[in-house]
Amino acid sequence: MTALTGNGTAQALNDKLANLDLATRLSLVAELAGRAVFTTSLGIEDQVITAAIGTERLAIDVVTLETGRLFKETVDLIDETESQYGITITRYVPAQDDIDAYAAQYGLNGFYESVEARHACCGVRKLKPLARALEGASFWITGLRRGQSGNRADTPFAEFDAERNLIKINPLVDWDIDRIKAYVADHAVPINPMHARGYPSIGCEPCTRAIKPGEPERAGRWWWENDEKRECGLHVPEATPIPASSAA
Repeated sequence: MTALTGNGTAQALNDKLANLDLATRLSLVAELAGRAVFTTSLGIEDQVITAAIGTERLAIDVVTLETGRLFKETVDLIDETESQYGITITRYVPAQDDIDAYAAQYGLNGFYESVEARHACCGVRKLKPLARALEGASFWITGLRRGQSGNRADTPFAEFDAERNLIKINPLVDWDIDRIKAYVADHAVPINPMHARGYPSIGCEPCTRAIKPGEPERAGRWWWENDEKRECGLHVPEATPIPASSAA
């Protein structure tokens, strides 16, 4: 797929997806030629997408990045979700060589010390496993929503990811959190119990805190950093230094 073809296809999909409901959006993508992959972090919006994929029995691969630093509640939810929907959520883990190289350079918890070190940790535990998860994929489905942060306010339904040479599909961009919660209640979707304890956005345990009243949904992620647009790099291209290793 060339960049020109990718951009054209993405724009056409963006226009078409805007007028469809969630199940139809996902069904449309599942029926397109090429492998479709949904990466779930097991957050509440991702659980909505997984529920739709499982209920409709769609030909979409569901995968997760099991970083090795997730909350127990998140790991437990993987098993519960697989059981409820009769699906397999493929887990991609970081290479031990990469973790060892990171620890040797920055220390195991060096991400608290600098933005560079934090980006490097995300690179080892998220970006490199994501690259493996998306190998051979034509479509990458995510749970991004415009209401999650100012950095995501202009997210389209479909966009061409030139770096990964695929089309990224964001089927929930126009859903607000109240609509998400209503879907969860109406369809008995299993969710992380931490959401009820003030964690609307849940990542790795050392890098996530509960938010305070009035804070944005993602304020609890990498809370020690000052940049309001902070991301791990999965959805915003970043120059992420990754310690060298022989692992892919």
